[in-house]
Amino acid sequence: MTILLLGSGGREHAFAWKMIQSPLCDTLFVAPGNAGTASIATNVAMSPTDFEAIKAFVIQEKVAMVVVGPEDPLVKGIYDFFLNDAALTHIPVIGPSKMGAQLEGSKEFAKEFLIKHNIPTAAYDSFTAETVEKGCEFLETLQPPYVLKADGLAAGKGVLIIQDLAEAKEELRNMLVHQKFGEASSKVVIEEFLDGIELSCFVLTDGKNYKILPTAKDYKRIGEGDTGLNTGGMGAVSPVPYVDAVLMEKIETRIVKPTIDGFQKDGIPYKGFVFIGLINVNNEPIVIEYNVRMGDPETEVVIPRLKTDLVELFLAVANEKLDEINLEIDERSATTIMVVSGGYPEDFEKGKVISGLENIEDSIVFHAGTKLDNGSIVSNGGRVLTVTSYGNDFEEAIKKSYQNIDKLHFDKMYFRKDIGNDLK
Repeated sequence: MTILLLGSGGREHAFAWKMIQSPLCDTLFVAPGNAGTASIATNVAMSPTDFEAIKAFVIQEKVAMVVVGPEDPLVKGIYDFFLNDAALTHIPVIGPSKMGAQLEGSKEFAKEFLIKHNIPTAAYDSFTAETVEKGCEFLETLQPPYVLKADGLAAGKGVLIIQDLAEAKEELRNMLVHQKFGEASSKVVIEEFLDGIELSCFVLTDGKNYKILPTAKDYKRIGEGDTGLNTGGMGAVSPVPYVDAVLMEKIETRIVKPTIDGFQKDGIPYKGFVFIGLINVNNEPIVIEYNVRMGDPETEVVIPRLKTDLVELFLAVANEKLDEINLEIDERSATTIMVVSGGYPEDFEKGKVISGLENIEDSIVFHAGTKLDNGSIVSNGGRVLTVTSYGNDFEEAIKKSYQNIDKLHFDKMYFRKDIGNDLK
């Protein structure tokens, strides 16, 4: 098979790394990819949201499957674009329909879906610029801290958690009236705050059947001790040590199964990943949010733990035969540490030459924001590289990742030194 993978981050490099191990994959194209994917597949200078360019390329190269990494093309309807085009309709797209992608594209849609299907979630209401004062009144009915979420896509940065009521009201006005997050915050969901430990549950579904992938926990804050600004993720651990069989059973029966059943009841075509962001409150799992793709950097610990052929899994999704596949998981722990540009998630410089990659031993480096420049690998994003390692437990795995990060260098490189400390 010739396969096209859309995206350019660490998630896509991890997918590519796993997909090329499959005997079913003859040729792998990645659009646009990065320096890491360039070393194992063929990068194509094409935007994941330029559907016409993708169509022309897919026909020209006789692509047999399209795998979508990031959320943007899904929210913009790439699944439907293929389905409704006679020249493309036979080519499976791994990712949900535009309707299904609303679970991530609209916080309000997601909350309505959760309530409708009796899936446990926090109390909420949503507001626009016209109802901003009602929103301020709603805040007064809640206990601090206050959770404000931009309704649309804001690259993982559209959620604010604020302790002070006056500040929460001010930020609500900033989001709705002054468009702090642009179009994404033209509507804002206000939610009750839940106190507990977060974790991520990843599910692959063909719309009817599903497989629960290994659990993972990521670290969103830039600073050690979970301080500072939110990022796209600074590291991840899989499996989550405190998730036992009892909690997992609750997650499956109360959340995963009703979610997949909900797709069928609501007539939502959904063939792809469901990322369920959960919070464990006194051993009761509650949904914080849905994403409609794999998380990053969680992919970099979940995918390396899959023993099953990933392309075979994707084919089963396309053919609605996921129930026929036996999912095999590596029992070892996997951890990943993200290496970022100095200044990230605010202003940072690109184009810094990266050295030491050839010295990495017993770890896998996934490229997140890199490109080739005159034969050198240089930084090309806020999150630059992620170093994944296996271990008999997460502490052994983390130790390996940190030992290998010490061999890497680029100007103003930064990483958190406390990933996993909260789990010890």
